[in-house]
Amino acid sequence: MKIIVTGGMGFIGSNFINKLVSSGGSVEVVNVDKMTYAADPANLQKPETVENYKLDISRLTGREHFFENADTIVNFAAESHVDRSIKNSKDFIQSNVVGVHRLLEITRKLDLRYHQISTDEVYGSLPLNSGTKFTENSAYSPRNPYSATKASADLLVKAYYNTYGIKATISNCSNNYGPNQHPEKLIPKTILNALNGTKIPIYGSGRQVRDWIHVADHCNAIRMIIERGKPGETYLVGADGERSNIEVVRKILEIMNKPDSLIEFVQDRPGHDQRYAIDSRKIRRDLGWRPEVDFDHGLRETIQHYIVSRKRYEEKVL
Repeated sequence: MKIIVTGGMGFIGSNFINKLVSSGGSVEVVNVDKMTYAADPANLQKPETVENYKLDISRLTGREHFFENADTIVNFAAESHVDRSIKNSKDFIQSNVVGVHRLLEITRKLDLRYHQISTDEVYGSLPLNSGTKFTENSAYSPRNPYSATKASADLLVKAYYNTYGIKATISNCSNNYGPNQHPEKLIPKTILNALNGTKIPIYGSGRQVRDWIHVADHCNAIRMIIERGKPGETYLVGADGERSNIEVVRKILEIMNKPDSLIEFVQDRPGHDQRYAIDSRKIRRDLGWRPEVDFDHGLRETIQHYIVSRKRYEEKVL
């Protein structure tokens, strides 16, 4: 099998590639990456086993030959930081919408298998302290420019499946954590700030709830969907890991033996979603997937990763 991974030097994409190449077998991996600020060649454990091309997925016209003889495209490439999308959404539209359209056109012309990596944020915000969870039948209700572009991409994939019959699937996953995540995100930022004894900014009250999953569990789900998922289907991936932002930050400080006085509450993000929660019964039932990484154990391993690689990550925020 020849798999084209887009955005494979970013957080989730690099973890997926590392899992593919370490599992052995006859899988040829080609990585197509624009190499934005969020990409890092050091994220790949065995770069010599991967063909890497610096390409922008929104500018693939005339470069379809990079995808010839491939079996599958797995699209991780995306602008993903909500704060950046609020300040300027142009790059998000270009990558997350135009780029996906380019990939879908290539998929249609070359008759490839396509999988779209999406997010639970396309479904909007759930009430705090409720038992409601997102399912594959939840209505789309994006509430910031980032999630709006991801929702647009999902709808394009669904339209191309319905109109052209392409072999496409979508997975909407909850918040990932683990190695290789850019330090603009909550968990790595908290770890690095704690190491440096600097204030850790928390939006609003910090009571916003996210549904956390270790990136390794997410990558296992993606592999199962590619191999056994039914074209035209969407699969929600979550590990029943609901925790408030302030709870996660305090847990990190506890593990690192750092004081809560490092926490600094700041003005809330505009239109901040209050709660995400995923019902993953479909993928568990249909594909037999199960999360394996306990949150506390995964968090301790993640903290150790950032301690060991501290210098590399701090250079990203200078």
